[in-house]
Amino acid sequence: MRRIYIKTLFFIAAAGLLALIVYSLIAFVPKPPAKEIDNARVALSKAFKSKADTYSKKLYTEAKANYDSAMVNWRKQNAKFIYFRKFDKVLKFAKLSTNKSKQAVESSNLSSSTYKSKLQDKIVSLNKLVEDITNYFNRYPLPKDTRNSISKGKLYLKEAEIDYSKGHYIPANKKLNDSEDLLSSAYDKAYADLEQYFKYYPVWKKWAESAIKESKQNQSYSILVDKLSKKCYVYYNGIKKYEFDVELGVNWVGVKKKMGDKATPEGNYRIVKKFSGTKYNNALLIDYPNDEDKVRFNHEKAKGLIPQNAKIGYGIEIHGSGGKGVDWTEGCIALEDREMEVIYRIVAVGTPVTIVGSMKNLQQILTR
Repeated sequence: MRRIYIKTLFFIAAAGLLALIVYSLIAFVPKPPAKEIDNARVALSKAFKSKADTYSKKLYTEAKANYDSAMVNWRKQNAKFIYFRKFDKVLKFAKLSTNKSKQAVESSNLSSSTYKSKLQDKIVSLNKLVEDITNYFNRYPLPKDTRNSISKGKLYLKEAEIDYSKGHYIPANKKLNDSEDLLSSAYDKAYADLEQYFKYYPVWKKWAESAIKESKQNQSYSILVDKLSKKCYVYYNGIKKYEFDVELGVNWVGVKKKMGDKATPEGNYRIVKKFSGTKYNNALLIDYPNDEDKVRFNHEKAKGLIPQNAKIGYGIEIHGSGGKGVDWTEGCIALEDREMEVIYRIVAVGTPVTIVGSMKNLQQILTR
């Protein structure tokens, strides 16, 4: 009985020792920081979703580098004998990656918000530039390449607005930059051309004032055409009685230089003939070319500024069939038929017709 008892104790002790040995073997096996690695992976994923690779590139790159280092070291340790593995570097890199990812998310959200705000400001600014271009140059005969730049600039702006609304801020920014380059360049060229044109403003002002003064002195009618504003004003006794919209020659900017240039002349003229039932209904023929036009034409031809075989042109009228909303004539001044009937009825042969580039100076035009 005693022997059986001793045997039992021995087996129990042996089993306990074996259990202790097994437990020790398991307990002292180095454990990989799986939880920390998973945390680092989740944090890096969140950083990517917040577009930290774009808006906080340095921090995101560091977070990813630390995560990659953690995984490389983990693989190295797994290749070793189980008891020789050390995961301290794995843990270190995993924690660094998690911290960098969290910082990247915060930085990205802040940068993204600032970036978004800047993009919105640029969109507002470019839309204002488009509005100015439309107001100042919509019916100003700009060169074809300038018009093309404006059209492309507007297109890029619209595409950028669509990208912005979808949260695609990087492509939106690129298109906004492209739009700004095109629109700003076009505006600068157009403005320089307009500024050059307005060097003649003192002459236009003098002509307009003289025409109104003559109307008052003679208690008579006088027609004044403002090319830039596309207006025809009828004065009587120095007081404006009527105001009508007009359409001009396709190339209306500047003086008329020769036949076929589709330019509307500038200067002081008079009605020399009244017609009714013409191609454009009622019409008033003016005395273009006048003496000043002829002197300028001969001078420019002598200097080689216009071809030697060029002709000065004739047949400039104020006529009906207007109202098309664009400048389309060969150089004449077109009004809607019902408005042309008013002018045709009240004016006579000999009535002064003064055509100026603008009755307002450039500053007034740009600040209206």
